[in-house]
Amino acid sequence: MMTDAAFGMSSGLLRQAAHNGAGSGYSFQAETILHAPSTPREGLRIPRIAIQAFCATPDVATAVDRAAQDRLMSRARVSSHMGGIAAAIEQCQQSPTSNLLLVESCATGDTFLSDLDRLALACDPATRVLAIGYTNDIAFYRELIKRGVSDYLLAPVHPVDLIAAISRIFEEQSSGKLGRSYAFIGAKGGVGSSTVAHNVAWTIARQLSSDVVLADMDLPFGTAALDFNLDAEQGIADAIQDTGRLDEVLLDRLLQKYDDHLSVLAAPTHLERSYDLSANAMEPLLEVAQASVPFMVLDIPHQWTSWSRNVLIAADEIVITASPDLANLRNAKNMIDVLKRARPHDPPPKFVLNQLGMPKRPEITPKDFAKALQIEPLACLPFDAGQFGNAANKGKMVAETSRRGLSAKAFADIADALAGRHGSKRRNIGLLGWRSLIGKVRTG
Repeated sequence: MMTDAAFGMSSGLLRQAAHNGAGSGYSFQAETILHAPSTPREGLRIPRIAIQAFCATPDVATAVDRAAQDRLMSRARVSSHMGGIAAAIEQCQQSPTSNLLLVESCATGDTFLSDLDRLALACDPATRVLAIGYTNDIAFYRELIKRGVSDYLLAPVHPVDLIAAISRIFEEQSSGKLGRSYAFIGAKGGVGSSTVAHNVAWTIARQLSSDVVLADMDLPFGTAALDFNLDAEQGIADAIQDTGRLDEVLLDRLLQKYDDHLSVLAAPTHLERSYDLSANAMEPLLEVAQASVPFMVLDIPHQWTSWSRNVLIAADEIVITASPDLANLRNAKNMIDVLKRARPHDPPPKFVLNQLGMPKRPEITPKDFAKALQIEPLACLPFDAGQFGNAANKGKMVAETSRRGLSAKAFADIADALAGRHGSKRRNIGLLGWRSLIGKVRTG
């Protein structure tokens, strides 16, 4: 028997959700729940820099440590020390200084300014300084700026405020455009995560008339080339093979155009080699791609490896696709819990319920599924083997073969929610609204 700990949540709650939904005979329309707008973190970008923090209080030291663990700081090397400005001066006198010095002081007025003057004599001229203090005065702030301090934060500070300040300081260095990345993964194999990712990528490109790159990261068995009826002669395997050569020009040669705005980075079509990837194998590709296009959709296979986990953590948005059964609920819950801990300053992953209403299969209702996860579904898609099979056989997306279908509408709503089209007038349903859907449509 599997224990509660192995489930990652109460197995009683899981099985209660399964019991409540099993054999209900419910049927569902493809309806969507839109979420709140993206946070201001969207525009923040931290370049590859070295940061030394010299803290005077445990609270600021904790904030620095939490900021350093944020996905937005993945390119930065952060070292944290206690001792405040005095420790910073001593360190600068003994060794070269980093790109950024973050110094906290509990001193006020002239004492703080005098300490900064001594620090300026010790550190390299090119070093930027971010000061943290306890004086809330505009005249004091102006004196700091006169002395060349890049920015000043009033303590206590939040980790996201620290990240935003660092982003402002190095705005010129990281001024290149930064596209949004959306990572799609299934709670189990065969739940249709790739189908959802491909249709959403196509829909974003079509609705926004904006460039989108779809990266098929299932190197041995990816289906993006099949779904879009493309020849996968080269693609993502070539992009990660020699990262030292990878730039926007090479990436453009590896991409295959599907239409005016959607390009596909396809997976190989052969199994002559194995694909054992290092933890950071995808990082150069993502960095180059996000600097090239406004939107990047990542189709991640159902596997839990160091590289797939790193890609999920680094993505701007995560979408987990699940079918309404017990194993999917357990896996989705465990994935969401891990990713929420790894991304404490980001919204939780979103999830899509797929293949609802499959004949003769006991199902957990969307309401019970969402209650167990404590997250409302982004969309619910009906089981429709005919519609999806027809689109796959033609190498088309669902909306290209059945524009007015329920699933096509749901993909449009998902694209609106992810890409920030918050003015959408599409129907917004709370969890209690699922009751009204009972018996409306029988699909499958």
